[in-house]
Amino acid sequence: MKKILVFICFVLVFSSKAIGKDTTYSKELFDKALSDGKVVVVSSWIKYCTSCGNQMKVLEKAKNDFDNIEYFAFDVTNKEIAKFFNVQYQTTLLIFKDNKEVYRSIGETTKELIYDALKSSI
Repeated sequence: MKKILVFICFVLVFSSKAIGKDTTYSKELFDKALSDGKVVVVSSWIKYCTSCGNQMKVLEKAKNDFDNIEYFAFDVTNKEIAKFFNVQYQTTLLIFKDNKEVYRSIGETTKELIYDALKSSI
């Protein structure tokens, strides 16, 4: 019985990390957000990456905590988008302001670092 309970918990933990991993990026929406003067945040993810899921949760919360931010995510295995942004790794975070990239990080990023980067970009 313990093994079944452990297995169920294991499945729930890893399935909750995958929640929200959808490609929300499109060139049209990205361009529109930039032309509207918004700060645009783009993050990359990959299916099995738990740090990607953690970063995405922080970014989802940041959308509500900061005004004038548009957030997009994409699966790094989408070669067309990855090439457009010159992204080669999952958990890459990009911030654009005034049609320029103003921030880039690779690897797991803490809530504090993400919020600091957003504050300095606004």
